[in-house]
Amino acid sequence: MTSLTVAASKPPVLRPGRIALYVVLTVGAILMITPFVWMLLTAFKSNLEIAKFGWLPSELRWHNFVDAMKTAPFLTYFRNSLFIAVGETAFTLAVCTTAGYALAKLPIRGGKALLNYFIVLLLVPFQIILVPLFLIVKSIPLFGGNNILGQGGIGWLNSWWGLIIPLGAAPLFTFLARQFYVSLPDQLAQAARVDGLGEFGIFWRIMTPLVKPALITIAVFQIEAAWNGFLWPLMITTSDDMRPLQLGLAIFSQNPAEIQWPYLMAGTALATLPMIVLFVFAQKRFVEGMANVGIKG
Repeated sequence: MTSLTVAASKPPVLRPGRIALYVVLTVGAILMITPFVWMLLTAFKSNLEIAKFGWLPSELRWHNFVDAMKTAPFLTYFRNSLFIAVGETAFTLAVCTTAGYALAKLPIRGGKALLNYFIVLLLVPFQIILVPLFLIVKSIPLFGGNNILGQGGIGWLNSWWGLIIPLGAAPLFTFLARQFYVSLPDQLAQAARVDGLGEFGIFWRIMTPLVKPALITIAVFQIEAAWNGFLWPLMITTSDDMRPLQLGLAIFSQNPAEIQWPYLMAGTALATLPMIVLFVFAQKRFVEGMANVGIKG
């Protein structure tokens, strides 16, 4: 027992391969964090200091953050981004989890082909579907002045519907949800059916509570994507009342010859903070969810 205790208390031997791995990971971490550090330090500088490259500001100009918030209606932009992120995430969890459960557990005719279709969609860049998606959103019947044929108005353009619904049902999140539901034993659903529980009850009360890491993983991915959305809101919004935070940051770089770098970096730092806080609180479940995703089925 004593020898086992002594052996267990010895520090692990650092082999050359492990040392090389630590060195590579450390260098990679430094490379990844360097742009963020530069952004944060630049937010405290003056325009004169930015013209002369240097890492550390001569003094911490906290008023840059206040001035940046006053330059544009950033509280409105924050509100819009928050509303879009929450709306898209709620819609994604509702649609993608039900679709993932159906692909994983229901005897759907052609289910394998449908799954392959979702996998193929993962390979399609978003930029390819931008124009067709824009035309569909513009032609939504009975919205934005459109008639029953989807003509005569703007449809869902410059509306919350257009900002939230089109990007909510993502193939990636449906595939992720399906992979989690596949990992659950079929005996659970069979026992619930014997007890008389309906299919939606099985999904909602039996299966979904067992895949909480999946829900958190999908939620974190979708919130991050919605919060950082730029191209789609740029295409369909025309007023500041509807624009999210990432579009609001572009106000500091409208004139390439006079980019207000301190304000831009200050606004970017404030925009990044919520995502950092989100990951800190959801890190345990998020990592657990990513570790449990398999290539099953």
